Amino acid sequence: MTTERLYYADSHLTEFDALVTSVAPAADGRAVVTLDRTAFYPTGGGQPTDTGALGGARVVECVEAEEGGVLHFVEGEAPQAGARVRGAVDWPRRLDHMQQHTGQHILSQAFVELFGAQTRSFRMMADASEVDVDLADPSDERVERAVDRANEIVWGDRRVRVHNVTPEEAARMPLRKDTAREGSLRVIEIEGFDFSPCGGTHARHTGEVGLVAARQWERAKGLVRVTFVAGRRALEDYRRANRTARSVAALFSAARDEAADAAARLQEENKLLQRRLRAAEELAAHAEAREILEASEAAGSVKVVARAFEGRDAESLRRLAAALAAHAGVVALLGAREDAGARLVFARSADAAADMNALMREACQLLEGRGGGRPDMAQGGGPRADKLSEAIEAAARKLQG
Repeated sequence: MTTERLYYADSHLTEFDALVTSVAPAADGRAVVTLDRTAFYPTGGGQPTDTGALGGARVVECVEAEEGGVLHFVEGEAPQAGARVRGAVDWPRRLDHMQQHTGQHILSQAFVELFGAQTRSFRMMADASEVDVDLADPSDERVERAVDRANEIVWGDRRVRVHNVTPEEAARMPLRKDTAREGSLRVIEIEGFDFSPCGGTHARHTGEVGLVAARQWERAKGLVRVTFVAGRRALEDYRRANRTARSVAALFSAARDEAADAAARLQEENKLLQRRLRAAEELAAHAEAREILEASEAAGSVKVVARAFEGRDAESLRRLAAALAAHAGVVALLGAREDAGARLVFARSADAAADMNALMREACQLLEGRGGGRPDMAQGGGPRADKLSEAIEAAARKLQG
């Protein structure tokens, strides 16, 4: 059964009376109600569903049904078929959707007007919306120009009109995009700026949109995806961004707008300190390697250093193995126990003949993990930290045997 869509004529209508034409149970225990007329917008065209009340029941979702109907999924006491019922749409949610959808029309036309860039898809999420735009040579400057133009239209408080037209009438309109819909067409006009076929809910004047702001843009599937917010969402987004900026600035004892420069300076200082730290760690590793080798005995022409450490990180282990292997006639078989298991690093000097990659693969089998690398250095590990010493000892025996 076809449902009369009251929001087509008036997107600001939030209360209405209707006849319940059917009630049926849904698979999840909710009830599905159909009406002869509704102001509830069903999910579609990139716009989410309206919510609200239907008599004493809560409308939590609306979807398109076959043959032009609308299914209202309700929780609570569902109305009886044949009854007259009062419907009430959640206005804050409806207003939010109107602001985002009208904002999308304005932003999309701004991209067309400035760059000939058509919008290929639109999605409205919980806290932001996205348009995928066919924009050549995207840049911050181009996106911001489109946003600036969109806000000129918003602040101009232009009239937004709804036209229900025939295909012939639509053909005489400067439509921003073509439509595959047959029969009568609903066209949204933004005075002096845009004509677009659309079945969604929209503002009466562009001023209701309040503000359009782009949060970010990125390349996606050959298009440019612009994430934007409008209206109340733009205000909330500013508040979050402002709180974050002020919190970051406070860490540097700087003014909000000076935080980026302060962070950049700290980053450069940190890079310098990291370089100094790595140099110091290299010196420490070489000193530790010398001490270990002085205390080690050679097995034939090769010194085998086989050791297990507690809580030593992978980079420190690798650095020590490399420092040991920098000496002639050395094979380093090192391991460390970690929270998630065990880590191994095997390395040899250039004049040693052992294959570290093969040794590592066998050792990792004992740890029930995996690893590998080059003949001169290999890394690996596994969850069986209790087998670490056994794995290192087995590798050492193979070298000595």
